[in-house]
Amino acid sequence: MRSDALREVMGEGGGPTIVCAQAGNVNTGAIDPLAAIIAAAREHGAWVHVDGAFGLWAAASPRLRGLVEGAAGADSWATDGHKWLNVPYDCGVVAVRDRAAHTAAMSMTAAYLVQAEGRSNSDWVPEASRRARGFAVYAALRSLGRRGAAELVDRCCALAIRLAGRVWTEPGIEVLNDVTLNQVLLRFGDDDAATEAVIAACQADGTMWAGGTRWRGRAAMRVSVSNWSTAEGDIDRAAEAILAAHRRSASSVITAS
Repeated sequence: MRSDALREVMGEGGGPTIVCAQAGNVNTGAIDPLAAIIAAAREHGAWVHVDGAFGLWAAASPRLRGLVEGAAGADSWATDGHKWLNVPYDCGVVAVRDRAAHTAAMSMTAAYLVQAEGRSNSDWVPEASRRARGFAVYAALRSLGRRGAAELVDRCCALAIRLAGRVWTEPGIEVLNDVTLNQVLLRFGDDDAATEAVIAACQADGTMWAGGTRWRGRAAMRVSVSNWSTAEGDIDRAAEAILAAHRRSASSVITAS
């Protein structure tokens, strides 16, 4: 997002505004200029939400936290636990600066909902009852500690750079993004069919798994490095599997031609 363009749009007037900034694009890992966006939004009284599904975890790393500079000034955040923390899929976290606004949006009242003293979780989340999702997040953070969380984020980002470096010099493979976090976006043969064939071949091979996506109207392979146990050897095997699938695909095209 361009903060200068945001100022222009908000200057046109209108009703209440929510600005949703991104910390870690799901395809590329790119992070919006959060401090500039928040400053522009404040000039027009807008609420700023940061979608930081995995990008907000850069704040855990002394080396990377500059990427999310300014995020603390937002009105709300959302992030996932199932990515870098490796906890169950439905563990998400939302933080809201305005306590009153949070409870006004979430709390429920009914004759059969008797309010007890102390905190009632139904005043803070969409569900009136649920299992203890927060326990897994708490346990993971207690186990990792600050140093462990920083190491996990740093290592996954370094491994993503390693993977990109192993494949980018291969003819016919294009790395579509600047690898700033843990996301690597690859395209093969400048052709949707070739890219989809390589993705399918890698999934069938079983050495590594990466899904497909679309980026600026073109098919791409999306590699996301976030598992706590992934090491350099795993990345090297994954790179070899991608290269082998690409070479087989390119060879079959030449043969068919």
